[in-house]
Amino acid sequence: MNPAIQAFVFDAYGTLFDPHSIRTLAEALFPGHGAALSQLWRTKQLEYSWVRTLMHRYEDFWSVTRDALTFSCHSLQLPCTEKQRDALLDAYLRLEAFPEVKHSLERLANRRLAILSNGSPRMLRAVVDSNGLTHAFERLLSVDELKLYKPHPAVYQQAADRLKVPKESIGFVSSNFWDVAGATSFGFQTFWLNRAELPADELGVTPTAALQTLADLLP
Repeated sequence: MNPAIQAFVFDAYGTLFDPHSIRTLAEALFPGHGAALSQLWRTKQLEYSWVRTLMHRYEDFWSVTRDALTFSCHSLQLPCTEKQRDALLDAYLRLEAFPEVKHSLERLANRRLAILSNGSPRMLRAVVDSNGLTHAFERLLSVDELKLYKPHPAVYQQAADRLKVPKESIGFVSSNFWDVAGATSFGFQTFWLNRAELPADELGVTPTAALQTLADLLP
């Protein structure tokens, strides 16, 4: 039997905040290419974070996000001006929370809650504040302190250290299966937020539970 959960730790992008909520702006700037730009941008953003960790050449997530956008525009042959690039990057600071997030977090207000994210501290504070969630979390934990990206085990250890909670008593919630895999391997109790009802990746790990929305985390 798993020990009682003393704190819930949430991934940010894709879990609480929708990285594809920039599609509307992307479509307005590049008609007919908004969805493709959003998808490629997110894919390269993650890829760059993993590659940089493996190369020991850390850049913060703002730089990674900017470089992924630049590549995506070049790849899709979109003539992105500096003004358009800055507008898209600014939108990343104001990504929309998924519809059920605010109410679900309010119902968990009696629990210890934190975010553990690849996002830089400035990015996390901006997106949390813009969604009116400033007081929902005890801590906003960024990989920037370690100069390593998830799913490196040291990132998950950071959450246990900062919260002063045994890893077995942390419930980790993410929509990204690779992140759930890393957290499960580390020793967290894990909750895969599988909104799209995707098959699990073949990584030899099984989350504690799968959720369809964040509201399913509630008792």
